[in-house]
Amino acid sequence: MLDLRKFYINGSWCNPQQARDLDVINPATEQTIATVSLGSAADVDLAVAAARAAFETFGYTSREERLRLLERLLEAYMDRYSEMAEAISLEMGAPIDFATSSQAACGNGHLKAAIDALKNYPFEQQLATGRVIKEPIGVCGFITPWNWPINQVACKTAPALATGCTMVLKGSELSPLSSHLFAQMVDEAGYPKGVFNLLDGLGPEVGAAISSHPDIDMVSFTGSTAAGIAVSKAAADSVKRVTLELGGKSPNIILDHDDFEQAVADGVASCFGNTGQSCNAPTRMLVPESRYDDAVKIAESVTANTPVNDPSTSGQFIGPLVSAVHFERVQSLIKAGIQEGARLLAGGPGKPDGFDTGYYVKPTVFADVNNDMRIAREEIFGPVLCLIPFKDEADAIRIANDTPYGLAAYISGEDDAALRIAHRIRAGMIHVNGGDQGFDCPFGGYKQSGNGREWGEFGFEDFLEIKTIA
Repeated sequence: MLDLRKFYINGSWCNPQQARDLDVINPATEQTIATVSLGSAADVDLAVAAARAAFETFGYTSREERLRLLERLLEAYMDRYSEMAEAISLEMGAPIDFATSSQAACGNGHLKAAIDALKNYPFEQQLATGRVIKEPIGVCGFITPWNWPINQVACKTAPALATGCTMVLKGSELSPLSSHLFAQMVDEAGYPKGVFNLLDGLGPEVGAAISSHPDIDMVSFTGSTAAGIAVSKAAADSVKRVTLELGGKSPNIILDHDDFEQAVADGVASCFGNTGQSCNAPTRMLVPESRYDDAVKIAESVTANTPVNDPSTSGQFIGPLVSAVHFERVQSLIKAGIQEGARLLAGGPGKPDGFDTGYYVKPTVFADVNNDMRIAREEIFGPVLCLIPFKDEADAIRIANDTPYGLAAYISGEDDAALRIAHRIRAGMIHVNGGDQGFDCPFGGYKQSGNGREWGEFGFEDFLEIKTIA
């Protein structure tokens, strides 16, 4: 069992101001795999003071110095890549092959994207009557989730380090192994003390202290919409910048075209990826009324052949949900779908056969869903797919946009029609015919899916202040 009860503050590992232990549970075995400390506002004060002092120097480093440090951090990350994949698999139940190929790959992907962007980023611009300069905003507070743990840590810290900001990170108490390992990598890379600080804790305590702290200049939060609202309210009194990457209920519009069957099958598999624990998962599949019965049969078949397995096993399958609390939430929404009258095609309440231990769920598909049902409107965050028929293109667009969220959308069909629809969807990221964005493209959404953008050059903007010298 790992002892992770120390925080990384001001360049060294230190004990919390008050000892409060929390067990970290492997969701596949329900066994304790580590112990962390729950921090307090006093720990946040120490971390912020260290970051504030470090900014007085690090905020004025050269582009070349920041590039050198980022490149060393990337080297440290790649040296311990397999450790990162194993940590993610243990802490949140990602199948080890998926953790290796996708989850851990986000860390080096974001570091490399920040390095590439930093090399030629225009921090200064000469206009006709003045010079515009972009400078680091200062001390940043990061609050990150458990579902793609190193992805969210890296996509916040990489641009902050690239632009000269210092930071305080609170990773999820459910998935602390990856963030502690990342802190070790930052230390190995040789960053000056106080530039990067890590502590653990609960959202209502440490997260709230970060959000409201008067010496933090910006907060970047990823998580639920309800929690993002709380962060914004806590930050309001100090008028700090707040960026939010929140929930989603992404539509997957599948038009009648030559690849219809494959698009439906791929859509089901994509919804179930990461056990459905992705904010941009395509959880509402919209299909033409004329092909609805075909889609139902395909979705039912694919789901019946989607395996569930122990995440330590090699192969392609889905693992457990992250925690007992989250398991119960997903179960309650599956039951709500049945109670609301949706037709259960596959899966349903309870655990899969042979998985009495662990937070495993049955991959589940509902047909005959209308967009007023809870399962069509709420982010379930599990392997649960809703099939919704549409009459024509205008109806598909109406249903797709009838949501408080606007993170992502997926469209399959002839290119002209798919692109025409893409321009009408109110979402920050549109995937057409299986296209996937790289780490250089902006990630973020419309409406209650948040504000600001992360990833690559576009992710720099939230960490910069703009100054005019005339």
